[in-house]
Amino acid sequence: MTYDEAVQLLKKYTQSESLIRHALCVESAMRCYAKKFGEDEERWAVTGLLHDFDYEKYPDNHPYQGSEILKEMGVEDDIIEAIMGHANYTNVERKTLMAKTLFAVDELSGFLYAYALVRPEKNLKDLKMKSVKKKLKDKAFAKGVNREDISQGIDELGLDLSQHVMFVAECLQNNAEKIGLEK
Repeated sequence: MTYDEAVQLLKKYTQSESLIRHALCVESAMRCYAKKFGEDEERWAVTGLLHDFDYEKYPDNHPYQGSEILKEMGVEDDIIEAIMGHANYTNVERKTLMAKTLFAVDELSGFLYAYALVRPEKNLKDLKMKSVKKKLKDKAFAKGVNREDISQGIDELGLDLSQHVMFVAECLQNNAEKIGLEK
C-alpha cells in the first residue's frame, strides 16, 4: 500500500480531527524510527497512519475490523500484524521491529501531543525530561493515555525512557505544522 492510498483510506474511515492528528503523530514517529533503524520509511509511515483508521467507525471491533479491511485490500501481512499487535487485548505478539515500534510510539505520541498543548509555547521545543516525567506520573493529565503501554513499549524495544521520549518529541516537533503544533 502506498502512502497516498493510506491517506485516502484514513480519510474515508476517520472524520474526527483529533484521530486524524493522532494518526499523523504516530506516522511521524514511525517514519523517524524507520530512518533511524534503516527500515522502509514509507511502509512504517503507512503502518503508523493506519493503526487506528477503523476506530471511529468500529470502536467495539477495533483493530479487528480494520485488519479485515486491510486484508481484503491486499495489504502486506507485516503491516496488519503490527496494527493488530498495537492493541494488547488482541493478544497478537509483536514479533517485528516495526510492530514493537508502533506499540512503543502510539501512546507516547498522544501523551506528548497533549503535553505540548499545555505548554505556553504550544510545542515540544526545549523539552525538559523532569517536567515530562512529572506529567507521566500525574494520572489526571492525559488520563486516556495508558502509561503501562508506554513503559512496556520502551521495554520491548530495549530503550531508555528519556532517550525514547526525547526522540519521539523531536520527531513530532519536526513535523509540527503537519500535526497542528506551532513551530
